[in-house]
Amino acid sequence: MYKARTKYSMLTSGRTQFLDTAIECSELTLPYLVRQDDDSKGKRTLLQPYQSVGAKAVVTLAAKLMLAILPPQTAFFKLQMREDKLGEQFDPELKSEMDLSFSKIERLIMDFIAQSNDRVVVHQALKHLIVSGNALIFMGKDGLKHYPLNRYAVERDGNGNVIEIITKELVSRKVLGIAPPPNEQPVGEYGAEEDDAEVYTCVKMDESSGSWRWHQEVDDMILDGSQSTAPKNASPWLVLRFNTVDGEDYGRGRVEEFIGDLRSLDGLSQSLVEGASVASKVVFLVSPSATTKPGTLAKAGNGAIIQGRPEDVGVVQVGKTADFATAANLAATIERRILEAFLVMNIRNAERVTAEEVRLTQLELEQSLGGLFSLLTVEFLIPYLNRTMLILQRSNQIPKLPKELVRPKIVAGINSLGRGQDNESLTRFIQTVGAVLGPEALMKYVDPSEAIKRLAAAQGIDVLNLVRTPEQLAEMQEQAQSDAANQSLVNQAGQLAGTPLMDPAKNPQIAEQAQAAIQNIAPPQE
Repeated sequence: MYKARTKYSMLTSGRTQFLDTAIECSELTLPYLVRQDDDSKGKRTLLQPYQSVGAKAVVTLAAKLMLAILPPQTAFFKLQMREDKLGEQFDPELKSEMDLSFSKIERLIMDFIAQSNDRVVVHQALKHLIVSGNALIFMGKDGLKHYPLNRYAVERDGNGNVIEIITKELVSRKVLGIAPPPNEQPVGEYGAEEDDAEVYTCVKMDESSGSWRWHQEVDDMILDGSQSTAPKNASPWLVLRFNTVDGEDYGRGRVEEFIGDLRSLDGLSQSLVEGASVASKVVFLVSPSATTKPGTLAKAGNGAIIQGRPEDVGVVQVGKTADFATAANLAATIERRILEAFLVMNIRNAERVTAEEVRLTQLELEQSLGGLFSLLTVEFLIPYLNRTMLILQRSNQIPKLPKELVRPKIVAGINSLGRGQDNESLTRFIQTVGAVLGPEALMKYVDPSEAIKRLAAAQGIDVLNLVRTPEQLAEMQEQAQSDAANQSLVNQAGQLAGTPLMDPAKNPQIAEQAQAAIQNIAPPQE
């Protein structure tokens, strides 16, 4: 069994080409993202590109991906009862009630995510995915932690499943509470400092137990208390890729697909900047046989009067205007092509993002990036949701759901938009029934209370004390019937009042009976 340090060195040999490509992609877009393995503390001077198109493209695409997979105003998943279990262990009539309960659990999960730093870390990981094609996220007790490509190595099996992960970090020995080894090697220019230790985290899949196991090593020794385990379907280690190639342990980024255009644009931008700098320089030439003195000309201020002839003085100009125009036109063409590839052309600045905008963004991403959603669903959303639910269940913040009866369904992507798709489908169904069969058939065959429950569940609304219960509706109906009967008696009395029998002038007994009735109804006077 290899030590973590040795295993990491073995795995990094297969990572070299991917890391070199990622560094070049980072240099053309966001130079601070990916660095060399020996520059973990950022001591190298970063070279900035001559254009900002690459940075703008990466930031915009990362923001759109963030909006698509973790929309801020709706859940990216849906808890639902297995259809084959309805009628066996649960009454089908309870489905709407179960959906309402599930919507409450979903809101609790989304509130937990909103209060954490998960979105910040995920957004950072998305930028790394676009640039380098790889990212590693660890879901710890204190929140998410992201590892760039230069700080971890991974090994996969023939099917692309992760079987081992090793990370490398520099941590102060004072923090770890360990002393340096006696055979400490000399420190290089960009290597670990004297008080820093290389901490290796080794994560492996234990096939015998079907769970993930990991520990940390320093100086080839296992740190006390660093061992931990996790279920196979709820691993806190999420290894993400942007594009996959069969047989490769690492992914390919979006920037790599357009690195030729970025190289050309950066070179043209450099030429335009340097050429413009040269063209803007003004140099005056004075003829050697001229009577005009160069010193007098140089010292003369604005509006000064000196002796000389105008033909003795000339100006050196760079006659490359046509060449500059050609380079500028080519640079504009490449820039437009890059912006279209990274979906920067259609941007709307607004304080609020509607559900329709999220749906259109997802459609745009799916059409431009192919099966990216499918890959992110398998490698990020499902493990992320399973791990989050496990953490909340262990802390008793949400109830434990039986896996054999309830399963979460990822609804982020092109096929549906959270619960908005259920809402839209249900609304369209009710409208279609009313338009085709008429309102009478709609009221006859569609249960209004059930429709209200499903609409509320589709929108994630808590109907407690909002929608009347059947008991309240029955009481209201009885009260309405009683009020209608009383009103009918009043109307009848009013009609009889106009008859001769009820006229006191013609029937004196009526006045006496009315006075007696008033005395019986009126409250006693104190």
